Amino acid sequence: MISAIVAARRRSGLKLGLPAVVLLIGFFVLPVVLLLTRSVTEPELGLQNYRALLGNSTYARVFFNTFLVSGLVTLITLLVAFPVAWALAIMPRFWAAIVFAIILLSMWTNLLARSYAWMVLLQQTGLINRALLAIGLIERPLQLTNNLIGVTIGMVYIMLPFMILPLLGVIRKIDPAILQAAALCGASKWQALRHVLLPLAAPGIASGALMVFVMSLGYYITPALLGGTANMMLAELIAQQVQSLVNWGMGGAAAFVLLVVTLCLYALQLRYLEPKGAR
Repeated sequence: MISAIVAARRRSGLKLGLPAVVLLIGFFVLPVVLLLTRSVTEPELGLQNYRALLGNSTYARVFFNTFLVSGLVTLITLLVAFPVAWALAIMPRFWAAIVFAIILLSMWTNLLARSYAWMVLLQQTGLINRALLAIGLIERPLQLTNNLIGVTIGMVYIMLPFMILPLLGVIRKIDPAILQAAALCGASKWQALRHVLLPLAAPGIASGALMVFVMSLGYYITPALLGGTANMMLAELIAQQVQSLVNWGMGGAAAFVLLVVTLCLYALQLRYLEPKGAR
C-alpha cells in the first residue's frame, strides 16, 4: 500500500516537472549541442577551431585578459562585500533595510546605463580625474578607460550585490555569542575574524566567489564599453566571431570552452567546498 502511494507521488512529480525538463532541453541542452556540432564541423570536420583557439597567441591573450579580470574582480568584490555584509548583519533593522534596498536598486538599474555612467566618471575629463586633480593627488588625468583598469572598476561595482547577498545570508545565521566567546577566551579581533568568522562564512564566500567569477568570465557589455578592442575578453571574442566575421565554428569553440570552464569550477565547488553535512 505504501509503495503504491510512493509510486503514485513519483509519477505525479514527474508529470509536474515535465514542462521544466522540456524547456531545459529545448532552450539549453539543444542549443549547446548545436553549438558544439558547429564548432567541429565548420568550416570543415575536425578540431581545427579548438587548435586555433588554444594555440594562437592572440586568442591566448584574450583568455589571459578574461581570467585576469575575472580573478581581480572576484577578489576585490569579496574584499569590499564582506565588510558591507557584516555591517548589514549587525546594524539596526531600519537602517539595514534602507541599505539593502539601495543595493537591490542598483541591481535593478539598467546595466547599459550603469556602464555608460562609469564611462563618464572614468574618462579623462570625468568626475574622478577632476577630483584627484583638485586635491593634488595627480598632476595629469589618469587613463582609466579603454584598459583593464576601467573594466575591473566597472565590473566590481556591478558584481557587488551578487557577492553581498550570499554573504549576508550566511553571516546573519552566525550566532554573535560565538564571537563573544572567542573574545572572552582571549582572541583578538583579527584572530576572531580569521579563525571564527571566516570559517563560518566560508559557504557564503564560496558561493559568492563562484557566482561572481563565472559571471565575469562571460560578461560582455561592460568590458566592451570600458575595455576597448585592445583589451578584448572572451565574450567579446565570441560576439566578434559570430556577428562580425560570421565564423560560427570559432565562436562555438570559444563558447564551448567557456562552458567547460564554468562546469569545472562548479564541480570543484561541489567536491571541495560543499558543507560536509550536505553530502
